Amino acid sequence: MEKNTVTVIIDGQKVEAKKGTTILQAAKSVGIDIPTLCFLKDINEVGDCRMCIVEVEGRRGFATSCIQKVEEGMVIHTHTQNVLEARHVILDLIISNHSKDCLTCTRSGNCELQDLAIKFNVLNNEFVGERTVHKIDDKSPSIVRDFNKCILCRRCVATCKNVQKIGAIDCINRGFDSCISTTYDHSLNDVNCTFCGQCIESCPTGALHEKENINDVWAKLKDPDTFVVVQTAPAVRVALGEEFGMEIGTNVTGKMITALRRLGFDKVFDTNTGADFTIMEEATEFVERFKNNDNLPMATSCCPAWVKYVETTYPENIKHLSSCKSPHQMLGAIIKSYYAEKNNIDRNKIYVVSVMPCTAKKYERQREEMKVDEICDVDAVITTRELSRMIKQANIDFNKLEKSTFDDPMGEATGAAAIFGTTGGVMEAALRAAYEMITKEKLQNVKFESIRGEKGIKKAEVKIGDKKVKVAVAHGLGNANKIMEDIKNGTSDYDFVEVMACPGGCIMGGGQPIRTSKERANIDIRAKRAEAIYNIDENSKIRKSQNNEVVKKIYDEYIGKPGTEKAHELLHTHYKEKAKYNLGE
Repeated sequence: MEKNTVTVIIDGQKVEAKKGTTILQAAKSVGIDIPTLCFLKDINEVGDCRMCIVEVEGRRGFATSCIQKVEEGMVIHTHTQNVLEARHVILDLIISNHSKDCLTCTRSGNCELQDLAIKFNVLNNEFVGERTVHKIDDKSPSIVRDFNKCILCRRCVATCKNVQKIGAIDCINRGFDSCISTTYDHSLNDVNCTFCGQCIESCPTGALHEKENINDVWAKLKDPDTFVVVQTAPAVRVALGEEFGMEIGTNVTGKMITALRRLGFDKVFDTNTGADFTIMEEATEFVERFKNNDNLPMATSCCPAWVKYVETTYPENIKHLSSCKSPHQMLGAIIKSYYAEKNNIDRNKIYVVSVMPCTAKKYERQREEMKVDEICDVDAVITTRELSRMIKQANIDFNKLEKSTFDDPMGEATGAAAIFGTTGGVMEAALRAAYEMITKEKLQNVKFESIRGEKGIKKAEVKIGDKKVKVAVAHGLGNANKIMEDIKNGTSDYDFVEVMACPGGCIMGGGQPIRTSKERANIDIRAKRAEAIYNIDENSKIRKSQNNEVVKKIYDEYIGKPGTEKAHELLHTHYKEKAKYNLGE
């Protein structure tokens, strides 16, 4: 029987590795660290930056360890003098054409290039010459592109092209003029970018970052005539702690609320309450469509990057989107109507800030469709990262904060709302409500295990009374593409579809804490954050949106029933075809 492993020597250590294993993987298996920069596990394994070079005895030159496969008898050296000097030169060359504003860069302290420069003692730039200066693309409401900080690692390109299947960015030009850009070098705002922000999560430097709205929020917090309300998404509370050195997946809800109060917000509300409203409206809409076989499958509309993708790439499928606004938009609308009236506050003086794990929410909140009587539901969106920066700017010791609870009445939420933060959560929450709406019976087992997990597309047939509902859950736009093609071609037999643009759902959104490529390769970040989300659900006293007393009260006092005219005025919207490219002349 043919042997499936090979034996190599790495830094004097005997290593047995499977055939097809790279030198980088083999070294990692025995605890030998080889530096990388362009490498992103399973996404970008191309050997462009050459930081991972090693020496192999008997061979000329260096081997690129992230792509070079091990061979029987190889003797490998990862830190000889030649290797160390070569890595130093590579870093020096990269830095020579890199912006030097590290002190004011949003990624300072969390920059892989900066970390390597410190590690390899690249303190003085030996290669001083002409440096290219590029314009900064900040036209988009969500993402800023600063090529002056780009190192041409192509991690963003691989993520956009191979994971999301969008291809909004790629490498253009040649030689010294090479750069990462868009079609005809236009702004991200004018091409087929969905603003999902996965490129930001992949970038090792500050070449891509969210469009910051911190200063706008600070200004409103200082204005005594403005009533500033903040709401926080479920995924934020299980990731924010990472910005303060806590374990991945730590639930910091109580500390987060306290920090927000100390920042000066007049009220701290929970987007999960908005998610319960979303479920009431979305489940009602689905039940009606299912009963009448009307534009099935119905697709969720909570994710703005996904909605924009449908509007630009599959406009013929817009009719399948739910008309429901996303949870934070719904809550914003309720705050500026019901809450304002109940508390005699001029709605024009209320400023709603949403803390989101998502960069596309910045785009969503300024859409014309997200207004009631010409007033925006939400006035500003800041990411999890931006909130952490505000807390640090206020010199708040987050780790030492006591815990507190959300303000009434928009602080009561269910476990169903919490699981919105992970892939499959919206579908599961909606099924918990739809089951009881259809059968008029109490649902005993609220878990829908078949639509949980990390599989890119999850399909299930759910029995609801005497009916069978076929559902599908996709996360990552590359997976959504397959479902969209099925619907477009008429080969889909789904009744209900959930799509989240970010792989893993909101817990892995483009506005979440950025982890290094090594952390992403060694830790299942998605699983840890998802576990924390499901734990919130498990520990909730109420796990069905229809049992939220605050939601029921607001329907009774103000909206009426889900799906009514008032509900549509406040909580629903519409979508329309948008140009894929706005390139002008």
